[in-house]
Amino acid sequence: MKKICILIVLALLIGNSGSFAQQIVWKEIEPGIWKGIVGKPESYDLLKASGAKPFEEGLLKLAKTGFPLQQDDISASLTDGKVYLQFPLQKEEQLYGFGLNFQTVHQRGKILQLHTDHYGGKDNGRTHAPTPFYVSSKGYGVFINSARYITVYAGTGVRKNSTNPEIAKDRNTDKTWSSRPYSDAVEIIVPATGVEVYVFAGPTTMDAVRRFNLFNGGGVLPPRWGLGFTQRVKSLYTSAEVEKEAAAFEEKGFPLDFIGLEPGWQSKSYPGTFEWARQRYPQPSQFVQQMLAKGIRLNLWINPYVSKEAPFYKSIQPYTGSHTVWVGEVPDFTLPEAREAFMGQLKKDQVDIGVSGYKIDEVDGYDYYLWPDVASFPSGISGEQMRQTFGLLAQRYTNELYRNKNQRTFGLVRASNAGGVSLPYVIYNDYYNHEDFITALINSGTAGVLWTPEVRASKTAEEWLRRFQTVVFSPMAMINAWSSGTKPWSYPEVASQIKELALLRMRMIPYWYSEFAKYHFEGTPPFHGMALEEGFKQEIKKDATNKNLEENPYAEATSKEIKDQYMAGEYLLVAPLFTGQTTRKVVLPKGKWYDFYTGELAGDGEVITVTPGLDKIPVYVKDGGVIPMMPAMMHAPKAGEKVDLEIRYYGTKPGYYKLYDDDGETFNYENGAYSFREIRVIKNAAGNFVGSITDPVKGKPNTVGSVTWKFMSK
Repeated sequence: MKKICILIVLALLIGNSGSFAQQIVWKEIEPGIWKGIVGKPESYDLLKASGAKPFEEGLLKLAKTGFPLQQDDISASLTDGKVYLQFPLQKEEQLYGFGLNFQTVHQRGKILQLHTDHYGGKDNGRTHAPTPFYVSSKGYGVFINSARYITVYAGTGVRKNSTNPEIAKDRNTDKTWSSRPYSDAVEIIVPATGVEVYVFAGPTTMDAVRRFNLFNGGGVLPPRWGLGFTQRVKSLYTSAEVEKEAAAFEEKGFPLDFIGLEPGWQSKSYPGTFEWARQRYPQPSQFVQQMLAKGIRLNLWINPYVSKEAPFYKSIQPYTGSHTVWVGEVPDFTLPEAREAFMGQLKKDQVDIGVSGYKIDEVDGYDYYLWPDVASFPSGISGEQMRQTFGLLAQRYTNELYRNKNQRTFGLVRASNAGGVSLPYVIYNDYYNHEDFITALINSGTAGVLWTPEVRASKTAEEWLRRFQTVVFSPMAMINAWSSGTKPWSYPEVASQIKELALLRMRMIPYWYSEFAKYHFEGTPPFHGMALEEGFKQEIKKDATNKNLEENPYAEATSKEIKDQYMAGEYLLVAPLFTGQTTRKVVLPKGKWYDFYTGELAGDGEVITVTPGLDKIPVYVKDGGVIPMMPAMMHAPKAGEKVDLEIRYYGTKPGYYKLYDDDGETFNYENGAYSFREIRVIKNAAGNFVGSITDPVKGKPNTVGSVTWKFMSK
């Protein structure tokens, strides 16, 4: 009888599909974050690769809340050696995330395979940061902690046992028939026999994103100099040519904080030797120190594939993978021996002489370049898992070189993933579509990464100016001239406007630095889409050409995306124009918004049409907005250097802002050497605006000199 009962239970579990249902037991591991385990998770995953640890202090400050979904509506099974997951999806719900997408913000209705790769022009999951995390317009998030290629059906499959079945329609007579009927689930396949699943509560969509970022260590806090201006020079430049370029910036009055050296700094590259090319850089240490004395740091290009002529080749060779990349051997960075050899060379040859950071190239894809999935690594990590995490590993261990010096870095990378939130790197690529670059900047806010819409070269002066405008309002203000050799002044017709933009970037460093501090301490992404903005709701209006739209029960979830405007920090809405455009529409969230440049009222929760002219990128400030600014400097303030502030206030509502301060370069803030000073603006009894800032905190860094106030709105 006992055997019969067991067989009956097994039959119920297996069903007709050979699928074993799995019970998920949810445990709250941090405030508002629950972990569920399905099957037996693999020993190697995204969190282990990145080394990410929750930022407890920030998580404890978020409001307590309950599990955001009905737990019984989440199901899991093991089928054919894979984990199948199902999450509920309501009709009016929209989804955001699933990595760094370039053409779409709304992800409902998508089928994706989350696979680290270069971006190939289509949002299909193959991208530089295929982060397996999504958030819902209903105010929750889901993260799948697996270093595998994950397949996602984001509301595409229609189950016959659905609790919210779509009504069958007759296409012959019913004009509302659709080839894509309503789906009530997000279904995910993880090619492993177990996985960790995390659910993040809101109550808002932004709150769910904040919890995800804080769970992954909190956002990166760059050094102040990382938020200045950077120029990457041509590949085969010599030290003399680099010095000449830096002198030209100074002579022409263009700010410059760090210069990027491309492959030619190495004696050989593709694969690399990771040692200086003495014919181009005969005295590396002296050169680096001379540049530092001028206030300019150096960032070095690498791709982590080791030439047989590298000085450490013999010591690292036993700890490399079975396949090569450009005939260079691939270090298994999960092994301490590989890290000791590779990072030891970087430390001795570059970091110890004052090099300030790295650009880590070609750790993303293309399939013909990187190792195939059949590759093996001495640690036992599969080729697939290494592909998903190699960018994370390279970021993690190069960052450790600077942590060990108590010195922050800020660099570039081609691939990241979940767990990389706190790593000091900005993603870039070889794609060059301006509109898509802005969509990627929006999506970076739900992917746990930073992205730069870099400028390289342009066909016209207009294009150059339009691209440069968005560079200024992004995580890294960069001209990537490794091939073109372009300079800020390369297009004389707009050189004066470019200069003003570069100086504006420098004036705004106090604002950018404070917003990145919020990324670290509070989890709020410094650049994000309108869907995360409080008071933003994309209304669906009746379309005269489609009488069925009003009756569509999930029209709002499938409506036109807003993918060409974004929030830059707490108060700024940026609405770029692209080449050939003279006017554009801007969707303003609820409340009054003011022109950044003039302080004039722009609109009140409405859609406006603007014609800004070529010289300006439209930027709007939320009512009550406070923007701290400093004098335009040629280099970002040095550690501990005091600067005067001009605090701008916009609107009529009481203004409030938290101004962050620390030494700007070290990790001492992690031990409490920082402060947030409160800025307030109110109307006094006479009806005039007055501003105040709290006193410096005793015993904490204070880099604020004199303070003046500018009330922009009349």
